[in-house]
Amino acid sequence: MTTLLYGRPPAVFDPPGAAVQTSPLIPGSTALEDVAPGSAEAAMIYAPPGAVERRYSLALALRALKPGGRLDVIAPKDKGGSRLGKELKAFGLEVNETAKAHHRRCVVIRPDAVEGLDAAIAQGAPRLVEGLDAWSQPGVFAWDRIDPGTALLAQHLPPLKGTGADLGCGFGALATVVLRSPAVTALRLIDLDRRAVAMAQRNVTDERVSFDWADVRTVPAEAALDFIVTNPPFHDGGAEDKRLGQKFIRQAAALLKKGGVLWLVANRHLPYEAELNEAFKRVRPVADAGGYKIFEAVK
Repeated sequence: MTTLLYGRPPAVFDPPGAAVQTSPLIPGSTALEDVAPGSAEAAMIYAPPGAVERRYSLALALRALKPGGRLDVIAPKDKGGSRLGKELKAFGLEVNETAKAHHRRCVVIRPDAVEGLDAAIAQGAPRLVEGLDAWSQPGVFAWDRIDPGTALLAQHLPPLKGTGADLGCGFGALATVVLRSPAVTALRLIDLDRRAVAMAQRNVTDERVSFDWADVRTVPAEAALDFIVTNPPFHDGGAEDKRLGQKFIRQAAALLKKGGVLWLVANRHLPYEAELNEAFKRVRPVADAGGYKIFEAVK
């Protein structure tokens, strides 16, 4: 019996222990897109908050299930849960919906025919974004635009040199700016999101680049890099968590060699100054504009 799992549902929902993990945010997981149609007996989806991304994952799971297979979908009430039932009914499904622990849970049995799968999959699939001139996909951070913080950092970056990394690279927007410097010899792009890494591979074809689908917080720290650029995340599962950015700062310090430089952009309200001053020898505020702040920090 093949059971699929997407994400990490709260333990109160008894997620299956022997399931095949398919979340793009869990490095090493199987891509739900690659699961053969009609090959799974059951699936549990901890649904993502974005509507297009959520319908995409639901459609992929339904495609993967055998007729008669069980789909169990869970989402927080305020992050898509209140719309789950309606979205599943739009596929022509009979839905058993319950509420528990501030979540909505919908269980369906896959019929022989499901309506609208191809359309939902097409809507959430990778595409060349018009006006962006880059490949991206719903669910990737700032998937259809250049994030203002990234744009501000790009405006203030000097020509960098040596070997470096882009921590939380997204679809590769900042990397293209870094690589304009011929003195950059190697650039490592790292992101937790498999989709972001896949899009960056399409967008950044420079031979100096390597890609890692990995959690920045657990990347081996080798103190070998000359520079790091980052626009660190500050949300975990939809909730603000300043500890994410603080961990990125500590990890950047561990990855850099002595004299190496970190260029960081963050929302103005995030308390990163103490962490920067503790982890680095010298910290310089570079810019403060549009709700964002930029720092240069030297190890």
